[in-house]
Amino acid sequence: MDRLVEIANRLADIGGIVGVCLGGSRARGTHGPDSDYDLGLYYRPPLDTGALRLLAAELTGGPVEVTEPGGWGPWVDGGGWLTIDGHRVDWIYRDLDRVHRVWQQCQAGHFEIGAQPGHPLGVYSHAYAGEVALGRVLADPGGELGTLQEQTRRYPEPLRRALIGNARWEAPFILAGARKGAAGGDTFYVAGCLFRAVGLLMHALHAHAGRWVLNEKGAVRAAGQLAAGPVHFAERAHALFSALGTTPAALTAALDEADRLTAEVCHQLAR
Repeated sequence: MDRLVEIANRLADIGGIVGVCLGGSRARGTHGPDSDYDLGLYYRPPLDTGALRLLAAELTGGPVEVTEPGGWGPWVDGGGWLTIDGHRVDWIYRDLDRVHRVWQQCQAGHFEIGAQPGHPLGVYSHAYAGEVALGRVLADPGGELGTLQEQTRRYPEPLRRALIGNARWEAPFILAGARKGAAGGDTFYVAGCLFRAVGLLMHALHAHAGRWVLNEKGAVRAAGQLAAGPVHFAERAHALFSALGTTPAALTAALDEADRLTAEVCHQLAR
């Protein structure tokens, strides 16, 4: 940790960087021995990427690619994949003014879902707030990250209601539409609808519990451990994808089970 703090402090000296936060499993204490170290570089433009590249080369022992902002897509803003002292260390940009705007939207009960490479369900905008809430601040010269972290640790009730309400209408809607694909044996379309429906339910269950979701990985399993979920939610959700089949009968049977699971979740969320 001392080495991470040292690196974070050096990053905070670079033009544009306001603070640095350790995120991911390392921050939450759920990491394994091979887990990456994810460092969120919270910045305001202009970001001195030239200085970042020089520091990255010094820390890694050679030239390494460090992107401009936006280099990895619209939501995972860019950064660099580094190996420092034998450990994988990811630098991930976050535009701090955008994070503040997202947090304001969360408090008003608004969210958006953006397409992003590596995120098959899409990036839910409130993940920006959750990253701050669940992260570990390593460098924060002006105290701005610490202040924002204190605010985001309380899950906004308007956002909770919005995510639950969205799931309660959209999950049954998309499953009803999937039956048209099932009648034609369109496994691809049915699988996509099932994935979307389970994702909606997962987000709603976490919102009901006031728990931030940062990405899709492990989120269904985590939802199954929440008190509001139906018995064996995660197992039943995963089973929907285990043997979809390609015939109309098999696809329809999967959708029947998905409808039952959705109805149980919506009943629980209405209580």
